Amino acid sequence: MLELASLKEFLAEPKHIVITTHPKPDGDAMGSSLGLYNYLILNGHQVNVITPTDYPTFLQWLPGNSDVIIYTEKPEQSQQLVESADLIFCLDFNSLVRINEMGHYVRNSKAKKVLIDHHLEPEGFEDYRLWTTGACATAQLVYEFIVNVMGDRHLLNKDIASCLYTGIMTDTGSFRFRSTTSNVHRIVADLIDCGADNTLIHQLVYDDFSENRLRFLGHCLLNKLEVLNEYNSAIIVITKQELEEYKISTGDTEGIVNYALSITGIRLAILIIERQDVVKLSIRSTGDFPANEICKKYFNGGGHRNAAGGFSNEKIETVREKFDLILPEYRSQLTQ
Repeated sequence: MLELASLKEFLAEPKHIVITTHPKPDGDAMGSSLGLYNYLILNGHQVNVITPTDYPTFLQWLPGNSDVIIYTEKPEQSQQLVESADLIFCLDFNSLVRINEMGHYVRNSKAKKVLIDHHLEPEGFEDYRLWTTGACATAQLVYEFIVNVMGDRHLLNKDIASCLYTGIMTDTGSFRFRSTTSNVHRIVADLIDCGADNTLIHQLVYDDFSENRLRFLGHCLLNKLEVLNEYNSAIIVITKQELEEYKISTGDTEGIVNYALSITGIRLAILIIERQDVVKLSIRSTGDFPANEICKKYFNGGGHRNAAGGFSNEKIETVREKFDLILPEYRSQLTQ
């Protein structure tokens, strides 16, 4: 592992740089990626942001969005850019298997790799690392990279600040999660001072849903919510037919699991979604309950203690039935 401080010297001359993040990128993934993008182009670098897949429309207002390349739409161009890069920034993921087919090309590229992330157990593919699980968001670490590692606080402008604010706001649940420390508030205050319009950003992210999405949310809460009081848990199971019926787009299911967790007394909320070729899970918890342990142990995933995800190649009915065996195992932790 190379010293992170040596990156400042490496970046003293213009470089070909690729920034990538995880599939179906969320607010932190896109906010940190485009925040870093807007910073690097100010320094004369040639920069391309490549996402493995598409992402929600409510993030497509972010400054620099029009320059983003989606790998599934332009695989050959993406591969060429990765292969010819001098430096690749890997943001908000900790293992190259997380970026699907792109992982092969990133691993084999001669470019130096920089990991900026806050998830548990990084793989170790990178040459440089800015990593801690103590950060509330990858966007926080990008802020610290610009300000503390590169010494470029003076370059923070409205575009960079707006992107990084978005990343921190979304990954802290609008500043309500325990990861929101006093230092996070100081960083956010600085971003507002640099031009981030906090009211407008919140509106663009949280108050810009389609009618279909709102009706779908009502359907999930009225017809699909299963409350298991004996385990202080709640489960929502969504089939691919329901996704098609409500014309659900990328990002429309984001945050639904949190409604289940908001019920008084619920300590564990589980969202199970049947996609075209896989069943995806989002798990949220309160207190010290290890949502990430369930995802890692049973569903090929992981994440943070209170927010994790995974997947299964089994039928959706089988995945739901698994929780009839899993929840009794954690009864004491869920009911104490």
